[in-house]
Order: sequence, then structure tokens, then C-alpha cells
Amino acid sequence: MKKARLATLAALLLAGTVALTGCSQLMGLIADNPPVRDADTSEITEGGDLDVFTLSVGDCFDDQSATEVSEVPVVPCTQPHDNEVFHDFTVDGEEFDQATIDAAAEENCGGQFDVFTGIAYDQSVLDWSTLAPTPGSWEQGDRLVSCIIYEYGVRTVGTLAGAQR
Repeated sequence: MKKARLATLAALLLAGTVALTGCSQLMGLIADNPPVRDADTSEITEGGDLDVFTLSVGDCFDDQSATEVSEVPVVPCTQPHDNEVFHDFTVDGEEFDQATIDAAAEENCGGQFDVFTGIAYDQSVLDWSTLAPTPGSWEQGDRLVSCIIYEYGVRTVGTLAGAQR
């Protein structure tokens, strides 16, 4: 059942991140609705739209239904949200290889899940997925994989760090 939920979210996130090609060209542009971060903690204190390449561990955001995503609506984690970035890492390599990215995600995101939540993945109601490079964004230098945690069908309030569920 959990793998089916993971596959469903992965498909939704993939639909939302397909065609990130060219998104790095947008990195220098200022969003129409930028979020506000606390100067000391860097936590988002006022929601807004954030470039997918500038998401940070601890950022909370909502799902997107668009087929091309260059930014996501982030919110303070104290407000209802769909996803939280719980880990990120970069992938090395000259050529885009989806299998390599998937294996690295399994190792890195899967390996950090229990550290972040305080419970083993197979005992948890929570799932994880990724925002990862596409062939087009890879060509433009994108190597960042963001590990995303969520509870299928539930809008979370607060962080899932240490949730133990």
C-alpha cells in the first residue's frame, strides 16, 4: 500500500516537475510574490512563491498541478502544507542518468528518513519523494535533489521532524 502511495506522489511530483528545462534561466528573476525568511533562522515567516532551485531543508510547500513548475508556493511550516524538504544532496556525473539519480535518492533520502522522523520507513504512515533534475535542467547544471516528506492525503501543520509516526 505504501509503495502505491509513493508511486502516486512520485507521479504527481513528476508531472509537476517535468519540463524543468529552462527553469534555471529563471533563477535570476525576482518572484512576483517572494516569501519572507527570518533573518536569524532562515525559516519562512510569510508565504510566497519560491524558485524550486532555492528550496532549503526545512521549507514547507504545497503541491502543484501544473505540468511545468519553476516555483512552488512555500508557507511557514506552522500553516497547513503538503510537503516539507527534509534533506537534500547533489548528484555527480557528466551525463544525465535517471537510474543513478533514483539510486542516489533511495540511498540518501531513504537513509535520512528514519533519522528525520525518528521511526523506520516501513513502520511509518509518512512517505517521501524527490524533486530531482530533469534531462534539460541537468544540461544547465542542475544536480540538486531535494528529499520531500509528506503524509498522503493529509495537510500537515508543523514540521514532521521527530514525528515518530
